[in-house]
Amino acid sequence: MRFSHSDTELVQQPIGYWSWAAHKAVVAHIRTGLAAHGLSQPQWWILAQVARSEAPLTGAEVIAVLEGYLDVGSSPLIADLRTLRTRGLLTTTPPEAEPDEALLAAPLALTEAGAETFAACAALQTRMRAEIHEGIGDEEYLRTLKVLQRMIHNTGGQAWHH
Repeated sequence: MRFSHSDTELVQQPIGYWSWAAHKAVVAHIRTGLAAHGLSQPQWWILAQVARSEAPLTGAEVIAVLEGYLDVGSSPLIADLRTLRTRGLLTTTPPEAEPDEALLAAPLALTEAGAETFAACAALQTRMRAEIHEGIGDEEYLRTLKVLQRMIHNTGGQAWHH
């Protein structure tokens, strides 16, 4: 890999641009991979929350965790819950509950197709993470995240990821 500037020049480059460019490249890479499985990134987040939770979660609980991710908000997540249910990847328990009401209030569960899609996309996420992190050790990655979090703090920003 060839860097864009010499070290002397690079240290003067704007963090806003480079953090935006990294965000754009990484998110596009992830979304392209998930699209091959017919999922949007928020739909993947929903499946992952339901699949990885020790106790069943309601749609309202899932939305409470995810609505701040990349400024998605709750309305698109409700639409994604409906889409996942319509596609047969997600159901509510009990299944006979009113559909829209159940999405938010009743515990969610993956269907067999949902579990299969989750497993395929979880393996994909592992491969994509390896691609994104190629040539970057854990210490370097940790340092990068701490630097970014310090910059968020220094500017009065708020950020959190579970």
